[in-house]
Amino acid sequence: MATILPFKKPDRKAPRKGLCQHDFHKWEVCKEKQFDVKQGKLVTVYRCQRCGKQKVKTH
Repeated sequence: MATILPFKKPDRKAPRKGLCQHDFHKWEVCKEKQFDVKQGKLVTVYRCQRCGKQKVKTH
């Protein structure tokens, strides 16, 4: 009869970003910075609620 080896449970991996890893971010407007001094333009800063990634749109 063969000897039975005990298996270890796999270690938990770092949590993924869920939908953000497939570029489905949940954008919200960040109202802290609305004017870009260098360009002299009004900007809208969007920040993802889940992962914290930012994107900027100028007007």
